[in-house]
Amino acid sequence: MADYKRMYLEMMQETEKAIGILIAAQRRCEELYISAPETEITVLPVKDGEQDGRS
Repeated sequence: MADYKRMYLEMMQETEKAIGILIAAQRRCEELYISAPETEITVLPVKDGEQDGRS
């Protein structure tokens, strides 16, 4: 007979490891984002007829 308790515990342990890997990757990416230099935004002049965003 299959040892369901052992199978369950194995699945939970490996799931916890996978979640930990994903959380660590997200934190590294967030750190890269917040430590990146500020993006410079340039406002372009509006052409005639484009003031409301429609052509």
